[in-house]
Amino acid sequence: MTDRKTRTVLIVDGSRTMLYFYGILLKRLEYSVQTATSPEEALTIMEQTIPSLVLTAVSFPSMSGVDFIRAIKGKDRTKAIPIIVQTAEEDASIRSACLSAGCFAYLKKPVDAGTLYRTIQAAMEARPRGNIRINTRLMAVVGDLDRKDVKEPATYATEISERGAYVRTLAPHNKDTQVPLRLYVNDREIRVKAVVLYTHDLEPGAFREPGMGLKFIEIAEDDRDYLRGFINAQLVSDITIDN
Repeated sequence: MTDRKTRTVLIVDGSRTMLYFYGILLKRLEYSVQTATSPEEALTIMEQTIPSLVLTAVSFPSMSGVDFIRAIKGKDRTKAIPIIVQTAEEDASIRSACLSAGCFAYLKKPVDAGTLYRTIQAAMEARPRGNIRINTRLMAVVGDLDRKDVKEPATYATEISERGAYVRTLAPHNKDTQVPLRLYVNDREIRVKAVVLYTHDLEPGAFREPGMGLKFIEIAEDDRDYLRGFINAQLVSDITIDN
């Protein structure tokens, strides 16, 4: 898996509120973050260090977002940096100009966490991940309660995405085993069928708690939508800002 902590996103926005919001969000997505309140400040930063990606607004007092993109793409040192524009700007001609100048994507605010994550992944990863995975602590039951083959009465999913989970257990199933799984998210019980991708045993000096990584192979679409909404809500739960 790509170490996202080695990837730095430079956020450029004249609003310190937006810098705070996107900065916290991207840190929760495990990226390193730099911030600038103007294109000029951002260009100065890039004289010293090269970010993995630039996430920028388009409206600034002194330099337009289009000119900022051209300035980045016009230098050999910075021309390879992918640029994502996120803005409330409605003018289609500005969008066209940004794309023509070389930005990777033009996102219309409000941008949800999932869309932003997938766009960043697509812009700078050779093998982009399409789903956000977050750390959590959701009660889970592995196995079929009706058939009495539950290895543990209840355990926890400590990581989750809309397509899989890591379940803490001292008795993991073998790799490639298909298992029923019940997840309890808020007041909702979500039932899936999953396949074991890998396991971690309880070993001295281990850096990860024992358990198994599961991929969902059968899940109702409304349950997947619910998980997606839950994950997005967790990411921004205490950093929501007023428009």
